[in-house]
Amino acid sequence: MAEFDFSQAIGEARAKYESIAKALDVDRLKTQIQDLEVQASAPGLWDDPENAQKVTSRLSAAQSQLKRLDSASQRIDDVETLVELGREEDDADTLAEAQSEIGNIRQDLDDMEIQTLLDGEYDERSAVVTIRSGAGGVDAADFAQMLLRMYLRWAERNGFKAKMMDTSYAEEAGIKSATFQVDAPYAYGRLSVEGGTHRLVRISPFDNQGRRQTSFAAVEVVPLVEATDHIDIPDTDIRVDTYCSSGPGGQGVNTTYSAVRITHLPTGIVVTMQDERSQIQNRAAAMAVLQSRLLVLRHEEEAKKKKELAGDIKASWGDQMRSYVLHPYQMVKDLRTGYETSQTQAVFDGDINAFIEAGIRWRHEQRRAAAEESEA
Repeated sequence: MAEFDFSQAIGEARAKYESIAKALDVDRLKTQIQDLEVQASAPGLWDDPENAQKVTSRLSAAQSQLKRLDSASQRIDDVETLVELGREEDDADTLAEAQSEIGNIRQDLDDMEIQTLLDGEYDERSAVVTIRSGAGGVDAADFAQMLLRMYLRWAERNGFKAKMMDTSYAEEAGIKSATFQVDAPYAYGRLSVEGGTHRLVRISPFDNQGRRQTSFAAVEVVPLVEATDHIDIPDTDIRVDTYCSSGPGGQGVNTTYSAVRITHLPTGIVVTMQDERSQIQNRAAAMAVLQSRLLVLRHEEEAKKKKELAGDIKASWGDQMRSYVLHPYQMVKDLRTGYETSQTQAVFDGDINAFIEAGIRWRHEQRRAAAEESEA
């Protein structure tokens, strides 16, 4: 086994740190923290709880980011000193400790590097995720519920706040669809790579003959709209229907017309909301999701125009982006990035950061290649 090259490893770590620090712009980050601290200390901040939550969340994220950068720099200096000490004293244990720490530093730098790749127009936003069952009958409805649990567990693992907005239950098992919101800095940038068609292959628990079943579910991710987005929706463009909520619920949930369905007539987009207690709250939440979807639609139309001007750029996601195979073998594989794991239960328990990070890197390469091709 070749001897570990400490000088090269430390040099690579320092170079990556410098690249990350440059991309994140430390001076800009410090200025942002100062501005947010001023906003956070304003006397009337909590007069608007929603805005206060955004300010404090962004401040916490920026401070954490700066702290991680400062810590990484210090750790590189410290491990370099540790290597020198181990060499001077010819101490194998000290050098082994230094090698292990270099591995940890590399992992932390890789995690921070992902942040630099989240530079899309809406990547900083909170995310609204909708999961819909597809082909596959009751198995597809059950699969949709498995995906819902997976994403909610992912949010919990990462300390992100997730809020259910709407759930439509299937008759036999699972769900027809569900919509939830994830409030965290860069939630949309991270979760947007999860959008697409997901496929499950397994022995169906609903088939009394124990046959293998393939089922599908669609995941849609949109950024949460903000007041500055200016998505105007005339009242004449929407139809609003109210009805009683369905499925499990507490007192009054299933006995009042609190659920809201909004249909956007020009596009045919339909949004339902039933998880809030009042019709007013559900209507406001439904309008926010409708605006988010119209925002994405507008963005896609603009991108399509640019693509037509630039020519045919191959940067499509494809219909099926990930397969979850539980029989005849255990494997979850992303068909875009090639990343795979045999730890299927861990994935369904929310351990999907590796898939998300691989997707972010893949998307960054697709965008870079498309930009180069359009410039050629």
